[in-house]
Amino acid sequence: MADPVISFRQVSRVFRAQRGDVVALSDLNLDIYEGEFVTVVGPSGCGKSTALNTIVGLLEPSTGEVLFRGKPTVGICHEVGYVTQADNLFPWRTVLENVTFGLEMRGIGNKAERQERGMALLKRVGLEDFHSHYRHELSGGMRQRVNIVRTLAYDPKVILLDEPFGPLDAQTRLQLQDLLLKLWGERRETTLIFITHDLTEAIALADRVVVMTARPGRIREVVKVNLRRPRDIYTIHTDPKFREIYDKVWAHLADEMRQAVA
Repeated sequence: MADPVISFRQVSRVFRAQRGDVVALSDLNLDIYEGEFVTVVGPSGCGKSTALNTIVGLLEPSTGEVLFRGKPTVGICHEVGYVTQADNLFPWRTVLENVTFGLEMRGIGNKAERQERGMALLKRVGLEDFHSHYRHELSGGMRQRVNIVRTLAYDPKVILLDEPFGPLDAQTRLQLQDLLLKLWGERRETTLIFITHDLTEAIALADRVVVMTARPGRIREVVKVNLRRPRDIYTIHTDPKFREIYDKVWAHLADEMRQAVA
């Protein structure tokens, strides 16, 4: 196997507080490889988002190190894109202007070239007719489609997704899961790391599911998802192998959830 794109090496993260230190992560060790789709599940408060923030450079590990292509990350890593649960679209910019924002900040292309790339992506997700609309004129699912293609526009090598479909209704979630798989399938060199509380979503999307322990967060188990690609997000849960993987992951997760409230 090729060298990992992202590596956690005995990463711990402690938050200092007046009422006592909070250990969010402890001795986290994990390798993630180019082109992988990795999902992360674990009890609430186990440090999943903290782990993502150390990858992108928003947080520094208290001990240990996070490596990008074998080198320790220092400050913000501009080769990593970040899609959060909140769409964070600029309300004063149109849909197209939001999509091209990252290109502008990186000085990629001229205005016409940026708009051409942005329109191509909007067409890919069915929003070309909304290019001149503003955030308040879009549904939640439409905003998240814009949020995703805004990140794809500047072609980051790694994309972090922190519960991006969490606030959406079940039907819209399925549609965006399907869209995300198709977009990733067209860019298989891109590595995705996706946090979710939805176990079905975690398995349906992933090559591997990382199960974290209750706080302080460690890796309890990494479960390989041996399901063929491309996948039909609407029927994959009917595959007997899916049920086997679900039961295996759930056994680990349920045990950690019990400990989290014990």
